[in-house]
Amino acid sequence: MASLSVPPAPTDPRRDAIDLYRAFRGLGCDSTTVISILAHRDAPQRALIQHEYAAIYRQHLYHRLASELSGNHKKAMLLWILDPASRDAAILHQALYGDVVTDMRAATEVVCSRTPLQLQTMKQAYHARFGCHLENHVAERTSSDHQRLLLAYLRCPRYEGPEVVDPAAAARDARELYRAGERRLGTDERAFIRVFSERSWAHMASVAHAYQHMYDRSLEKAVKSETSGNFGFGLVTILRCADSPAKFFAKVLHKAMKGLGTNDTTLIRVVTTRAEIDMQYIKAEFHRSYKRSLADAVHSETSGNYRTFLLSLIGRDR
Repeated sequence: MASLSVPPAPTDPRRDAIDLYRAFRGLGCDSTTVISILAHRDAPQRALIQHEYAAIYRQHLYHRLASELSGNHKKAMLLWILDPASRDAAILHQALYGDVVTDMRAATEVVCSRTPLQLQTMKQAYHARFGCHLENHVAERTSSDHQRLLLAYLRCPRYEGPEVVDPAAAARDARELYRAGERRLGTDERAFIRVFSERSWAHMASVAHAYQHMYDRSLEKAVKSETSGNFGFGLVTILRCADSPAKFFAKVLHKAMKGLGTNDTTLIRVVTTRAEIDMQYIKAEFHRSYKRSLADAVHSETSGNYRTFLLSLIGRDR
């Protein structure tokens, strides 16, 4: 696991399965034991535990957790025990086909903040889990430029390895975006979609730098002035993740906990999806930007087993 606070040690998945079963017995659920096991196992270990649990007790651990837990603790745990690609697929399906309302902002965030490899495995998991291609559901639930951006981002292969960016090519893209936006009356949205969906993150970061140098204005500000709604949010998400995914998600978490009330759906989504990827970097960016630790912020906005579980995934500050 890339960034749990304490790297998981070798464990006995059969013993973990038995301990979990015992935690479910009797009146109530021993949530302390459940959290102490599952919050400190990486994705392969959690998969082995679920396999052993099903083999021993002829029952899916997912369904047992669903019947034993409740509230936000349940929502977070049921996402956490999924493998990363299946978790993203579940979040996307819920965002597109929610029981009460759809959440296009969440769907846009997930698509536009993932790497090409993550998108590829997520699409496979989505089809396996829901029996439909993700692109078909996106096309069904979105429209206009927002739809075109998401579909292009899902379909276009982009390089994600070490890369030496061509400054001249970045300058050409910056010039094209300027001509498609700020230089003209109206906006050529298709030019923005093409550049943002076809270029690697490293290249887009170079384009943003070139745009600032050439026009003395940030590309993000240009995007915000030329676009709006979920389409604009998707472009900004791509741009910010090209610069720093950790900084982007630190800001998402801050907004989720800012002001009165907490957006628990966003808090759960970000913590469960980033704990195994870049949580240590997110914590550093959060502290740098907002002058308090992420753990302290989450502690003040949550309670009970839900709080304990999220803080276990976030880990202590170093």
